[in-house]
Amino acid sequence: MLGFIGAGSMGSAIMRGVLSTGRFNADNVVASTAHPQHAAALAEELGITAASSNTELLRLAGPGSIIIVAVKPHLIGTVLDEIRSEAAAQHTVIVSVAAGTPLSLLASHLEPGQPLIRTMPNIAAAVGQSMTAICANEYVADSQREAVTDVFRAVGVVIPLAEEHFATFSAIAGCSLAFTYEYIDALARGAVKNGLPKSQAVEIATQAVLGAAQLLQSRIAQGATPASLADSVQSPGGTTVAGVTAMDDAGFSAAVVRGVQAAIDRDRALQG
Repeated sequence: MLGFIGAGSMGSAIMRGVLSTGRFNADNVVASTAHPQHAAALAEELGITAASSNTELLRLAGPGSIIIVAVKPHLIGTVLDEIRSEAAAQHTVIVSVAAGTPLSLLASHLEPGQPLIRTMPNIAAAVGQSMTAICANEYVADSQREAVTDVFRAVGVVIPLAEEHFATFSAIAGCSLAFTYEYIDALARGAVKNGLPKSQAVEIATQAVLGAAQLLQSRIAQGATPASLADSVQSPGGTTVAGVTAMDDAGFSAAVVRGVQAAIDRDRALQG
């Protein structure tokens, strides 16, 4: 069984992704939310089971289930305290998607020996394109780790990652979505400045960025790098190299590196 405590944008995206792949049948998925009417609406829409409380969810999910705790970081300690005893009794695997919340902190709200997995998906899970990192404590069996990995493969790509790198991962796989949206919007503003309607400019820029990412992804195995592909579209004296040079003069690359570092520093500060 698969349980979801919290069904906001991230929890519901994972839930829908898992159901769409058939990895779990709706009969084997149970959810609880802070607002029971939300869980009831999801149950009616998706055919899953709605639990009236978090502890009831664990009982309904039963022994050996996977419980994904998809609540805000400032709430996760309270939720884990609430389900602590039941999670141990049911031999469940607890999975966190909370940013900036290390395994040690999560474990402090659970019984000793509790199997615990930390993940870091991003909001592209809503369209099956998440980049998710995963790490586990020593009590997680290989079969449990693989089962949880399969859940997140339903909404994108999954990589195992040492927890010490989670802050960096969060910056380049989570925060970077906002950076990318800002970049697309800036491209569109440049086009609007020259007479193109904003909606059309956004559509054009979005497809261009999507195409660039997919082209790079398709050629990485052949040794391509972002720099080599950038060089391949810069003809001597051409428009592209003029634009790249102007962006470099304005500090584009340095600003991106600073943004990544600021995100990493903030993540580490939140962990204390």
